Amino acid sequence: MNNTPVITIDGRVISSAHPPYIIAELSANHNGKIENALRIIDEAKKAGADAVKLQTYTADTITLNSDTEDFQIKGGLWDGKTLHQLYEEAHMPWEWHEVLFNYAKEKGITIFSSPFDKTAVDLLEELNAPAYKIASFEAIDLPLIRYVASKGKPMIISTGMANEVEIAEAIKAAKDGGCKELAILHCVSGYPAPADEYNLRTISDMSERFGLVTGLSDHTLDNTTAIASVVLGSSIIEKHVTLDRSGGGADDSFSLEPKELKELCLNSKTAWSALGTVNYGRKSSEIGNAQFRRSLYFVKDLKAGERISDDAIRSVRPGFGLAPKHYDQLIGSVVLSDVSANTPVTLDKVDISILDANNA
Repeated sequence: MNNTPVITIDGRVISSAHPPYIIAELSANHNGKIENALRIIDEAKKAGADAVKLQTYTADTITLNSDTEDFQIKGGLWDGKTLHQLYEEAHMPWEWHEVLFNYAKEKGITIFSSPFDKTAVDLLEELNAPAYKIASFEAIDLPLIRYVASKGKPMIISTGMANEVEIAEAIKAAKDGGCKELAILHCVSGYPAPADEYNLRTISDMSERFGLVTGLSDHTLDNTTAIASVVLGSSIIEKHVTLDRSGGGADDSFSLEPKELKELCLNSKTAWSALGTVNYGRKSSEIGNAQFRRSLYFVKDLKAGERISDDAIRSVRPGFGLAPKHYDQLIGSVVLSDVSANTPVTLDKVDISILDANNA
């Protein structure tokens, strides 16, 4: 356990030795109303999430105001929009940030954000953000990663679309920039993403290959993929959260509603708890049932000195007699005292010298 990678965000220890850290991604699901953002914070807290995450950008800090072909979205959820139009609609107004940070603190839930340029980082520093998230699309922006890392806060980097070389470059940039606590998230940057494209075994490989706290940024439509990821070592789970999946916002359609977020928080922790440790011993919940295992019982009366025939003993439930593995050895041996049918075959009634010395 001493070599287990670990980071700490706002006092919460995150590692494979602790329950999964659940991040409720608010993203664009405020749909232009701060009241929605405040309610999502409330719902995330009620559901048991560890943190709420924002996205800090404006249309002008993330793209250019152009309608040339390069900047047009074709296909998918946002078909027909330009990038500038999408981000103008989806962005979180910067003047909301302080209100939301203070509200989350009031409610007792951690809040941090994904910055998309240096000015966003500077704003979040003024708010004393406890951590930073680098979005998948920015994982190749090494200057941004180094600037975020220079603030000395824990960092999480999503790796959607990034290959092994690009992930390694992002990690190096973070470490070179001064980051001491770093986590990476396996991600498929489809909206929504099909479960069969997630290749969750990659999480185990990432953990081993990069030696960092590893988790999952999940864009599938339900919780199955996220919960399954815990078994493969996911220590962080990030899911988009909305008040209403049919709300019509940019990210609503692939986000969890509050009830589903609560289920994720509960079930992912149950999955983590079920992992436990390698243990072949009898568990406390099994102790009372051990008596109902099979064992050997006499099924006919025998006098002392009589030989045990194959119709004199049987393997049956309950488990108060000798183990069934001794059946063949006992056939042909003699009983040491009178025995009655329907009583267990026990050591005091048979010649133990013929039995397997181990676990007799």
